[in-house]
Amino acid sequence: MQSKRYSSDLTPPWKKQRPAPEVPADPDLVVEEVTTGFCGAVIRCEKSAQGPTVTLEDRFGKHRVFPMEPRGFLLEGKVVTLVRPAGRPAPSAPARTASGSVAVPGARARVARAGRIYVEGRHDAELVERVWGDDLRIEGVVVEYLEGIDDLPAIVRSFSPGPDARLGVLVDHLVPGSKESRIAAEVTGEHALVVGHPYIDVWEAVKPSSVGIPGWPSVPRGQDWKTGVCRALGWPENTGAAWQRILSGVRSYRDLEPALLGRVEELIDFVTGGGDA
Repeated sequence: MQSKRYSSDLTPPWKKQRPAPEVPADPDLVVEEVTTGFCGAVIRCEKSAQGPTVTLEDRFGKHRVFPMEPRGFLLEGKVVTLVRPAGRPAPSAPARTASGSVAVPGARARVARAGRIYVEGRHDAELVERVWGDDLRIEGVVVEYLEGIDDLPAIVRSFSPGPDARLGVLVDHLVPGSKESRIAAEVTGEHALVVGHPYIDVWEAVKPSSVGIPGWPSVPRGQDWKTGVCRALGWPENTGAAWQRILSGVRSYRDLEPALLGRVEELIDFVTGGGDA
């Protein structure tokens, strides 16, 4: 009479996890770490004493290192195991927009919402279009520029923000004690949101390295800031041409400072959170 042999693994079959598909951690592959929810693009894989690791970069340029553990990541919502690339062509990663969002191939622009995002000037609008244009068209959000915010409270009242017509405003140099902060404080109401970045002008929100300069120069008080920047950098004193030079260095969110990235994302979320147009 033969005796039965039993496995030393007493885990019930219904509790056993199925092996997750192995996916090469190729550069620019966008994944989410299952424990922390951190989402980013693969920058590199490295060996360590504890085992292989992968470095991810999120849309704000933040880097985090994670162990490449089994079932440790989500790819398009499905659990996978990242493995080191083997030097062969990788499966195509999801295409991304300039803002870092996953692109939606063939998506048609949505009919414009009643809500709007206002920015101070044409350069601000062009920069937002360069990085977030694809996202804004899918969401149906129109960006308009104001040529300054001195009359912002009256402009907001004229717009008449409401639950289905939210208004977001992006302000330059929104720091405590500034003229801009005093004007912004006059705008109240749950359907209007004014946020800003700390830079004197949106030019400064572009990383100097993306423009090919060591840093943005300090311009003395009383001097036109943009003209002063051109002089300090030895550029022709043509601010329109200078802006095109700066804008040409912006290819994605990686070329912008986090202080601007977060504010624009906040406005898009606010305007699209008020319900469908």
